[in-house]
This record gives sequence, C-alpha cells and structure tokens, in this order.
Amino acid sequence: MEQFLEHTVQIEVQQPIDQVWELWSDVTQMPRWMKWIEAVEMSDDLPGVSKWRLGSNGFTFSWQSRITKQIKHQIIQWESTTGLSNRGAVRFYDRHGTTIVKLSISYHVPNILGQMMDRLFIGRLVESVLQADLDRFRTYADSKAEAVSTTV
Repeated sequence: MEQFLEHTVQIEVQQPIDQVWELWSDVTQMPRWMKWIEAVEMSDDLPGVSKWRLGSNGFTFSWQSRITKQIKHQIIQWESTTGLSNRGAVRFYDRHGTTIVKLSISYHVPNILGQMMDRLFIGRLVESVLQADLDRFRTYADSKAEAVSTTV
C-alpha cells in the first residue's frame, strides 16, 4: 500500500512568459536547475514522452512520463507511466513582464517509509528542495536573458 503526497511551490521570474515557457518546456535542460534530476531524455518514437532519472545519496530512481495536457504559456501537466509513480503540473501566470511559475508534484510513498518518517518532515524537505529548484530556475532564466541581451 502507498501513501500519496503532494507539494506545491511557486516563484516569480523577472522575465516575460514567452521566454519562461520556452526555457521550462525544454525538459532536457531541467538537470541544470533541478538538483536531484540527473537526466531527462525525450523519446524519439513517442511525442510527449520522456525518460527521467533522479539520484541522491547513492539512490537512483527512474521513470517514464507522458504529457497529459499542454496549453502554451499556461500549463504543462504530466504523469508517470512506468517506474517511480508521480504526476504534476507546472502553471505559468503572465504578469506583463514577469511570470509566476507554480509547480505541483504528487508522488507515492510506500507505507513502510511513511511510517518510518514523519510525513510533515518529508513534506518540508521536499518543498524546500523544490523551492530551491525554482530559485535556480529563476537564476537560469535571468542568465539566459542576460546572455541574449549582451549578444544583441
């Protein structure tokens, strides 16, 4: 039996929505700002399907995901189809020059793990990691914008 945990974090990025969307929708670049994501590979055969590998402290998890909903400049929603059971969505809110990025992730935790660790502790840890990932994404988006402005 598994327990289902969900976490939501958000951040404001000082870049326009079209740029934020472009950077986030290239999932192969996520290891640049998501600390525990080691690799993301897009399927050559199946559109919207990707293979993910997460690693931390000697543990490695992998899964295959598919995009279940995508509306440009609004939402990318996914769910795993194999491996580590998870689903989530990233939403984008246009603030006319800045963009709110809201990330929601849900995953299953085996009951034995849930019993061994305080769910509140797990939740705080995961949310702090996700918030730090979003902070790194903001820095990444800012550096990309700066690089473009210096080449123009």
